[in-house]
This record gives sequence, C-alpha cells and structure tokens, in this order.
Amino acid sequence: MKILLAPSETKKSGGELPFNPNTLLFKELTPYRMKLLHTYINILQQGDMQVLSKMFGIKKEADILKHKKDIIHELTMKAIERYTGVAFDYLGYEKLDNDAQAYIDNHVILFSNLFGPIRSSDLIPEYKLKQGEAVGDIKPEKFYHEHSAALMEEYLAQEEILDLRAGFYDKFYKPTKPYTTLKFIKDGKVVSHWAKAYRGIVLREIAKAGVTSIEAFMKLPIEGLSIHEIQTKKNKTEIIYNIDK
Repeated sequence: MKILLAPSETKKSGGELPFNPNTLLFKELTPYRMKLLHTYINILQQGDMQVLSKMFGIKKEADILKHKKDIIHELTMKAIERYTGVAFDYLGYEKLDNDAQAYIDNHVILFSNLFGPIRSSDLIPEYKLKQGEAVGDIKPEKFYHEHSAALMEEYLAQEEILDLRAGFYDKFYKPTKPYTTLKFIKDGKVVSHWAKAYRGIVLREIAKAGVTSIEAFMKLPIEGLSIHEIQTKKNKTEIIYNIDK
C-alpha cells in the first residue's frame, strides 16, 4: 500500500547533507526537475520583488529575502521532516518510534510543487513556492503531470492507494486504477481546513499500526473518528468519517 500526501506551504529551516537531485524518486525526472530548478533560481537571482512576492505567496520584503537563495547548494533533510503544516504537526513524525518512522519513509509519497513526486524519506532543501503559482512560464502541476504521471502509474501498478492529498494535487497525478480517499464531517457538515489535521492523525495511526492494506485500514480504530459511510464511484472509494468529539 502507498499513501499519497500533499506538501505544506511552511517548512523547517536547516539540514545536514548536500542536495543530490539524482537521489529523489524517479531518476528519469532529474532533467525535468533541474530545468524547473534552474528556472526557479534564475528568477531568484533576477530579484524582482513583485515577481518573487507572487511566486512565494508572501508580501514583506524581509520575508521574501529570506528565501532568495541558491537552493541547489543548501543543506537537506527528509521531506517528511521539512514540511511543518497542520497535517505534519498532527502526524508528529519526530515523536514516532523507529518502526512507525520507517513505515512512513517506505509508504508515503509527497507531491512537492517544486520537486514533483518524492518519497517522504527523500532529502530536499528548504524552498518557497506557493501552491498553484507558475515558475516563470512553467506551471509545476502541468509540468509534473506531463513528465511523471506515467511513472507514477507504473510505480503504483501493484499497490493499493490511499490518497490523503487535497484535490489540487490531482493536477499532478490522479490514479486511473482503484484508489481510496477520505472525507471528514462534523454535525453533518464537511470539514475543510481541519481535514488536514485529521489526515495527519489518520496517517499517524496507520504508521503506528503498520497497516499494509486498505481492508486492514478500514478496520483500524481511530480515536475521535467513526466511519459514517463508504461511497464508491468509478475507481474512487471515499471513506466518510464522522468526527465524534
């Protein structure tokens, strides 16, 4: 079973090892990643604050300048540790035991707006790129769909898929084989922002239990959640959880 996860706008700084794009998932993607990275770095070097503000999704000049660096030569850390948004906070990777961390390293695929599909254990530098923003004339979601969707299909051919991503990331890759997604409701209403937190909670419990199939996942008790309904339409099965507290 493989689990697809969206990245986060916010990231931890620092790292230990140099960046090597050849170590990321799919070596075949390296030339395309480097094309996007070089375009990104050229824009940073040009230093147009209005362009950088839009690309980064931030307004303060001091904040923009923090991210104006040659990321190819920055130090790296695991992608799952680099991202620090709501889902990652609730996952709490660093607090998990070695077995649960190894599970996440081996089962979770992240969809970076800059690097495309990567393993959660892949080593990446800190970067800033707002979801949905172009890098020069390149739209990352279209770019990576064109160059990596077929690779993802082959990679996941023998795997069950649990898709925990936000809908935007379907633009990078949408499975053509059967896959499972989640929805969370409270008091009869769909939860949107806090769905990120519950995705993190669900992933944490999956990792702690070492779940290896969708069937086993459906039987997994998760505190504060109960299965309200399961809907299947075409190749998509959606598990709808009630938030009980």
